[in-house]
Amino acid sequence: PMKLRDTPSACPSLWRSLPCSPVELRLDLVLSSGQTFRWWESSPGAWTGVLGEHVWTLRQDQERLWYTVYGEEEEDGRPAEAAKLDGAETDQILRDYFQLDVGLQALYHAWGAADPLFHRVANDFPGVRVLRQDPVECLLSFICTSNNHISRITAMIERLCQAFGRRLCCLDTRPFHAFPSLLALTGTDAEERLRALGFGYRAKFVSGTARAITEGLGAKGLYQLRAMPYTEARRVLCTLPGVGTKVADCVCLMALDKAEAVPVDTHVWRIAQQRYGAVLGGRSLTPRAHQEIGDFFRGLWGSHAGWTQAVLFCADLRKGRDLTGRQDRSRGSRG
Repeated sequence: PMKLRDTPSACPSLWRSLPCSPVELRLDLVLSSGQTFRWWESSPGAWTGVLGEHVWTLRQDQERLWYTVYGEEEEDGRPAEAAKLDGAETDQILRDYFQLDVGLQALYHAWGAADPLFHRVANDFPGVRVLRQDPVECLLSFICTSNNHISRITAMIERLCQAFGRRLCCLDTRPFHAFPSLLALTGTDAEERLRALGFGYRAKFVSGTARAITEGLGAKGLYQLRAMPYTEARRVLCTLPGVGTKVADCVCLMALDKAEAVPVDTHVWRIAQQRYGAVLGGRSLTPRAHQEIGDFFRGLWGSHAGWTQAVLFCADLRKGRDLTGRQDRSRGSRG
């Protein structure tokens, strides 16, 4: 198997970099806080995971984001010479994934000026960005988050990819697989296989949504939701099996370019009431309550309100993890 590549200084020819400071991106905060479930800290400060059809390792210093991309295995199991991507292409994939064209420092400043609570939290949690993920992967992953926590979701997604996804390569004896295609999840035995993998009631929703997209708007139509207004994109997503308002908002925010989407659950609802004094939503978290709470935060934080909530969510998650010593929530998991 291939070996995880050394640090950038040790093997400069295998690494490329982009200018990027920690105030604009903190890998440790963004990749571990329940937006995505395909990265792991392969050595201190280094994150290895699958993005698109390739396996990457990322690191950063005070000025640059460093990365290396692994080639796919040849048929005899040996590693290929190099990934079939040129440097300009890989740079652009990372710029797009981390949305590096969005200036985070200016947003933090505006949010802090509008919201004293954000201002108190922000200094300890710089560089929290919203990822721009593949819509199919994001949608099917967040269906798995209901009543679940990050470590368990991560293990589920790993099993899903190993069972249904194409093998990409093996690093230090660890195999890496692409996220499954929609077609792979629409077989007659897909639901049964997912149940055997421990997906429980979510098995029906994962296979059902894969089938509904394949037979309906198609993967292309899912991508085209990026160009639709937020409320319309959310409405379309909510017609899919296992997709409620919260999961739809997660997908709108993290895959469909709807920076104003604020995923709301009972936890966010309580924050709105207890910390912001907002009298919203009646006694239960109805679609109307979702809308009112989202509108409240959009009014407070502006057009990137979903990004603001991502920072507060990460802070909340980290503080909870420090207290309990475990990862116990994800973006889609809370009540």
